[in-house]
Amino acid sequence: MKESLSIQQARKLVLLSQRLPPRNQSGRAIEATLSAIEHLGYIQIDTISVVQRAHHHTLWNRNPRYKASQLDQLLSDKQVFEYWSHAAAYLPFRDYRFSLPRKYAFASGDQRHWYQRDEQMLKWVLKRIATEGPLMAKDFEHSGTRIGAWKTKPAKRALEYLFMQGDLMVPYRINFHKVYDLTERVLPEGTDTTLPTPEEYARFLITRYLRGNGLGLSAEITYLLKGIKPLVDKTLEDMVSTGELLQIRVAGRLYYAFPTSLELLSKSLARSKLKILSPFDNLVIQRKRIKALFDFDYLIECYVPEAKRRYGYFSLPILWDGKLVARMDCRTERAESLLHIYHLALEPTVLKTEVLFPALRKELESFLQFNHCDQLRLHRTSPAQAKPELQTLINDLTI
Repeated sequence: MKESLSIQQARKLVLLSQRLPPRNQSGRAIEATLSAIEHLGYIQIDTISVVQRAHHHTLWNRNPRYKASQLDQLLSDKQVFEYWSHAAAYLPFRDYRFSLPRKYAFASGDQRHWYQRDEQMLKWVLKRIATEGPLMAKDFEHSGTRIGAWKTKPAKRALEYLFMQGDLMVPYRINFHKVYDLTERVLPEGTDTTLPTPEEYARFLITRYLRGNGLGLSAEITYLLKGIKPLVDKTLEDMVSTGELLQIRVAGRLYYAFPTSLELLSKSLARSKLKILSPFDNLVIQRKRIKALFDFDYLIECYVPEAKRRYGYFSLPILWDGKLVARMDCRTERAESLLHIYHLALEPTVLKTEVLFPALRKELESFLQFNHCDQLRLHRTSPAQAKPELQTLINDLTI
């Protein structure tokens, strides 16, 4: 028997599973940060810093008491580690063994690296780190020709290769630059390093995704993962046949979910709370999914030529009332402690702003503090007639 949910119920299930907006929390703030990482399964790392970087932004949206120092502390305490999910990410150390299938695939050649393998360079780099201790790419001087589209140093390519195949780890960063060390010197004592069977790995991917997202499709569970979808499809069928999973029909599509996840629907959703999301937030990272479930056609335009941008360089999705209602192109001017809103674009479904804008003003006050800014400047809105109303509300907004 297949369950059915309305699109509104499905959105509620997804948001409650994503812990958005966050509920009141007890205990230490750093414990709430670790809980968010373990629950979501990964936090994507990104280099763009026009506002707070994506990993900090995503965690702050689940834990209002979040500070960047908490992530540094969790790395130092070996509660989380840096590797690859669908992209570069922070992962909970409790899941370490499930990073091994990808590492073994790179080491064996079953998965191709984006760089060519240079055995001599790999051995030289690994020997230097073994002898000298943790090193950064800049510690490997190079005066010759750089290779490839990004003009990468050969030693840098070797470091990334050794990192992806599991010989090296990144115990910490300095000014956002990776520091590499031997994996055996980074792993906590007692870490389970047994390679999961393919079936174990498939179950892990399914469980991790559905726990953090409420419901999902096979293509979403295996997002940007190569060669695993047939096994995940079979495992999903097996878990449905044993009653471990349900198939749920939403807007004509069959999703998978744990039966216990539906219990979340009895909980309330903090609809009045507005959240300004990162473009790399777990909720919105899969654009096809967010279009299907939230009718939000989202594209980050920093990779689009400026003349073709519709919303702006780095537009942030805005969540309110259980919906994605707008996007806001922002940039911090750190020397001036100033946050620019270059373009606030409302969705066509937003007809009245007298409740939305006060909620936005309240969240902007927190967002300013999070970005270490004390001034705000609004440049443009779409529709244009919305600007005076919002400007009036934020005129006194200084920290």
